[in-house]
Amino acid sequence: MAIIEANGLSKTYRVYQKKEGLLGAVRGLFRREYKEVRAVENVSFTIDPGEIVGFLGPNGAGKTTTLKILSGLIYPTSGTAHVLGHVPWQREDTFRRRFSLVMGQKNQLWWDLPAADSFQLHREIYSLQKGAFERTLGELTELFGVKELTRQPVRELSLGERMKMELIASLLHKPKVLFLDEPTIGLDVVSQKTVREFLREHNKKAKTTIILTSHYMTDIQELCKRVIIIDRGVISFDGQLSEVVDRFADFKLITIQFEGTGTYSAEAVAKYGEIVEQKPGCLTLKVKRDRVIHACKALLDELPVSDIDIQEVPIEEVIRKIFAR
Repeated sequence: MAIIEANGLSKTYRVYQKKEGLLGAVRGLFRREYKEVRAVENVSFTIDPGEIVGFLGPNGAGKTTTLKILSGLIYPTSGTAHVLGHVPWQREDTFRRRFSLVMGQKNQLWWDLPAADSFQLHREIYSLQKGAFERTLGELTELFGVKELTRQPVRELSLGERMKMELIASLLHKPKVLFLDEPTIGLDVVSQKTVREFLREHNKKAKTTIILTSHYMTDIQELCKRVIIIDRGVISFDGQLSEVVDRFADFKLITIQFEGTGTYSAEAVAKYGEIVEQKPGCLTLKVKRDRVIHACKALLDELPVSDIDIQEVPIEEVIRKIFAR
């Protein structure tokens, strides 16, 4: 049975259009003009318990709006949704105790207080028993390696350390659903890797259902088997991440290493595919999938090849191509 269900969700905002100049401002006092902005339009999907689903889209695609609707922060204009059996925007107390929303660009911790004080506040808000709270906090701080930092004011922590504290705060009450909106934004590669490994391990142990938005495709590749792609408020793809490549990338990359100072004619090579990179002793071609085997055989026969490598197109390029459409 699905733990998250969205059916025909739409959200439309009425935005005031301010005219230029003083005259326009004066006219606006008497007659205002508005336009409708559709942030989300007829979005439908279901997510099963324990899934980690990547929610992808360019800036302004409707990702954050959808997460806000599913977490009950805003009302939809139309459509229905159920999360953990609850209608999110009814904001029932039992529902609010069973999910968490983490936004990489928003803080939930008190800026001037140590994170430990904010954790104690969460304990009171969620009415957590002291023993269970301390065990959970100990496990989370140990996993993240930040036990010694919990008494340090949040403002003095690095961005990576703050993000770890934010995740710890969001998991203290052991939510069954976790909405993550850009949790690794601005983090260095080491901190990103730490967060990814933690989320993978936590999902494995607690079977928490996670919806993850991220502009870092490494996050998506390492955590999500399934992705939902949204653009201009409309879902354009919902399926396995591997299917994205098969469906939207109809070519592969062939990299050729030449023996010694082997020479070749660019014109002769170009007939097998598009040359995307050219270095001394090395060449990379973009070749249609159905021509890869034929191209490899021909190149091996015609050129002094010492090594040949066939790779899928990087997922970042595939997603970029989808967004560009």
